[in-house]
Amino acid sequence: MSRPTPPTDAGELREALIELRDQIRLIGFADELPGAEEGRLAQADVLEQLTDFVLPRVGRTDAPLLVAVAGSTGAGKSTLVNSLVGEQVTTTGVRRPTSNSPVLACHPTDADWFNEDVFLPTLPRVRQQGLAMPGKDGLLVLAANERMPKGVALLDTPDVDSVVASHHEFASKFLDAADLWLFVTTSARYADARVWEFLQVARERNTSLAVVLSRVPPADQDKLVTHFHAMLDANGLQDSDRFVIPETKEIANGRLLGKTADPIKNYIIALADDPARRDVVSSRTFLGVLDSFRTRIPALAQQVEVQVAAERALAEQVESAYATALAEVDEDTRSGSLLRGEVLARWQDVAASGEILRSLRVSRGRRREAGHPRRASGRVQALDQAIRDGLEALLVAGAERAAEGVLERWRATPGGAALAATPELERSHEGLRRRARNAVSAWQSKVLELVTAEGLTKRSVAKFVSVDPETLSLVCMVGLLGFGSGQSGEGGAGAAPQRLLRALFGAEALRSIGDRARTDLRGRIGTVFEEEKLRFTQVIEGAGAPEESVAVQLYQATYTLEVTR
Repeated sequence: MSRPTPPTDAGELREALIELRDQIRLIGFADELPGAEEGRLAQADVLEQLTDFVLPRVGRTDAPLLVAVAGSTGAGKSTLVNSLVGEQVTTTGVRRPTSNSPVLACHPTDADWFNEDVFLPTLPRVRQQGLAMPGKDGLLVLAANERMPKGVALLDTPDVDSVVASHHEFASKFLDAADLWLFVTTSARYADARVWEFLQVARERNTSLAVVLSRVPPADQDKLVTHFHAMLDANGLQDSDRFVIPETKEIANGRLLGKTADPIKNYIIALADDPARRDVVSSRTFLGVLDSFRTRIPALAQQVEVQVAAERALAEQVESAYATALAEVDEDTRSGSLLRGEVLARWQDVAASGEILRSLRVSRGRRREAGHPRRASGRVQALDQAIRDGLEALLVAGAERAAEGVLERWRATPGGAALAATPELERSHEGLRRRARNAVSAWQSKVLELVTAEGLTKRSVAKFVSVDPETLSLVCMVGLLGFGSGQSGEGGAGAAPQRLLRALFGAEALRSIGDRARTDLRGRIGTVFEEEKLRFTQVIEGAGAPEESVAVQLYQATYTLEVTR
């Protein structure tokens, strides 16, 4: 096996890896949105291997080689570890109490390398005293033993196919932190899918691998070994070192008797005695992990993009619903549909009473004295209130329709149903009617301002006619709201406001007033809708999906890592 080419600058590589680790550590996923579970798994997978394996080994050629003894339930991993050490350091048996408290055996001079500051810093551990000492789940037992060769450590890991999910997840954590996998399976279990899932990970990451086929009946040894080796070759594991342990009952004190384990023990000793060979093994695994980041980090970025896309889809649904509602309300304010019911009745009352004509006074050379405006009649006030109430109801109905549309779309969108159930979204915002009322009142004041500042005072007819601006602004509003469009119920008589307004203002001035008044109304309605949308956008933002820039940063970090290497 040739030695892989190491990174050229360990300092630069460490900086790039630390930056990558910090970026990944800050990524948050929204539980409610698609990609959360997959994203967190990918995040934890890369982050743990960066923290537990890659960063501790950058530039550290003095690190002892960690051999993770892994494999199937009942494969004899603990028995093998005890046999390789030459002393019982871990408890054996299928139902052993240390099933999720791995034992790490090393020479005492190597023990400091495996303390909390260097090796798996987030994992609690205890020093073994005397013979095998069972630990607690999730606890690493550190067994320093003079029988172990310097420069190599053995780690007895939990079963990779344990029925307890936390056990095989724990096993994966230790395999990610190891330089060499010594994978043990039995003649009865070697074809199990779980075995090959782990071996496939080793192949994909180019991990240094040795495989042990244990408990092989002597009568079927040739056939079983041939088939197992063929499977290894077919799965791209031609370079793996291979060993066979025949089925035997010669076990005492948790160890294989005789020379059964000698080929594997000699293999471990050879690694310990040959720093160059040990370096080849560790470098291959180290660089294999770095190579795997070329796909694992983009895969993480893709899960970020899944969340970003889901968040964007929900936001677009909000935008679409309110844009549709705004367009509908805008159409309703033009088409004359608002001029029905109360508004139409109040307009007809004003028109039939002669109030409009009485608001026009022949000046006879003098104008109404400033500061003494004519007080609007009850009919005019009622029309003003009807327009205000009608527009307010139209605006509120549009906003509520948009909110219902958003919730309906969200419930049909992956990840949206949970957000749609947010209590704040189940009812209309308490300030909606107040904001709608203020927006309509402000618009009415704007129309009055336009009529007063841009209208009759600029025309020569003002020399002969004095007009009450409040009444005239109401006439202008009735015209702006589509009176005479055919939907207001007035037929041909509906053109009266427009004829009066054109006569007083002129077509060009009237068009200017109308355009500016409509723009102002649409803007005020839009502002109310924007405030309503905030309820939904705040829920989306509160879900905690990552920013779109996070995926870009991950892709950039992958590129930077490649350049640094």
